[in-house]
Amino acid sequence: MRVLLTGVLAISALAACTGRGDQAGSERSERGDTVVGETAMAKGRTSPCPPLERRPPNAPDQRPSFPGQTRACGIYSNVEFDVVVLATGLEHPWAVEPLPDGSLLVTERPGRMRIVSATGEVGPPIEGVPVVHAERQGGLLDVALSPNFQSDRTIFWSYAEPRNGVNGTAVARGVLSPDGRRLSDVRVIFRAMPGYSNSAHYGSRLAFGPDGMLYITTGDRFDTSMRMHAQRLDNHLGKVLRIAPDGSVPRDNPFAGEEGAMPEIWTLGHRNVQSLAFDPEGQLWLVEHGPRGGDELNRIERGRNYGWPLVSYGIEYSGEPIQGAVTDRPGYERPVYYWDPVIGPSGVEWYTGDLFAAWKGSVFVGALRDERLVRLVVREGRVEGEEHLLSDRGKRIRDVRQGPAGALYLVTDEEDGEVWKIVPTR
Repeated sequence: MRVLLTGVLAISALAACTGRGDQAGSERSERGDTVVGETAMAKGRTSPCPPLERRPPNAPDQRPSFPGQTRACGIYSNVEFDVVVLATGLEHPWAVEPLPDGSLLVTERPGRMRIVSATGEVGPPIEGVPVVHAERQGGLLDVALSPNFQSDRTIFWSYAEPRNGVNGTAVARGVLSPDGRRLSDVRVIFRAMPGYSNSAHYGSRLAFGPDGMLYITTGDRFDTSMRMHAQRLDNHLGKVLRIAPDGSVPRDNPFAGEEGAMPEIWTLGHRNVQSLAFDPEGQLWLVEHGPRGGDELNRIERGRNYGWPLVSYGIEYSGEPIQGAVTDRPGYERPVYYWDPVIGPSGVEWYTGDLFAAWKGSVFVGALRDERLVRLVVREGRVEGEEHLLSDRGKRIRDVRQGPAGALYLVTDEEDGEVWKIVPTR
């Protein structure tokens, strides 16, 4: 394994974006972001400024349900930062989780979990990780620390679990040894049912809420025949789920006690969610993969239905309409924002640190397909601006997390994957 300790590349956030627009006609927002282009009044446009996205949409016949739901104003925060490449040679890293001592827990999809030190030293695979179904999208996926990690050293992770010819998303917990080399008291606390025999759409992000409960995302397992599971309460597929850290079901879950319903369900109607995070006010948000067009940012509310596959802003990969789907349907939640063309979202973080004052309160989303880091400005539940960072590096951003000191940590989903640390330019 190759470790790069001194490879620091200074990159300006301004230079990392594409389509600068007319700087002479730009405006300054309240956050200090530069808004691209001239005003709508000058050009007669319906939006206050042009978006960064100029490509034709994947689904040209789809229309937003309200102004600003897609292609928000292009913005530039003019923040200069360095990308410190802490480590390379990781095989398809999927998640990065900062530890209190400045080191990082990193998962690799083939089934390995490692600690990367603050200086970039890559540790050996941690012992005690269960066998995973490592094929295509399957394998070892997310990892999260117990809310009481400093006292109990407990970690939680999700993975594609092999099950006698089928497989499914599972969540396990275990105690990490003081030297970070092994796990003990390992037990599975959740298994998504039913299992299925393909290797796609596991979802699999984890997030602990202010209530101390563990929130889990699952996918619909991709195949057309499986999609409607996302609309049914008798299974765990295409859902956000909520359990206690010991795997038990909280009594106040919306469908607990309902006959025929899986009691772990918190929300339903999701396609494939690989991004999940709480904002500073304790509100849960997710970003989910759309089909061809229609990646969605959703604000998650207890018991709500988010529509898939009955509601979508996208189309089939073949270019045909999604059978039975409409853009908007009464009784189903609208996404706060969507991307078309898709960006391939994975990993989301609400930035609360002081290291980058201009970014405080921003939402960061990793983009696999578009190979960039997306920054959103969200006010009063609406997206007001979008910035594109790291586009010039040409890497699939799989996860993004904020460290204790305010630095951002990213992993790239490549055969020779990397761990990056984003810090202000010295």
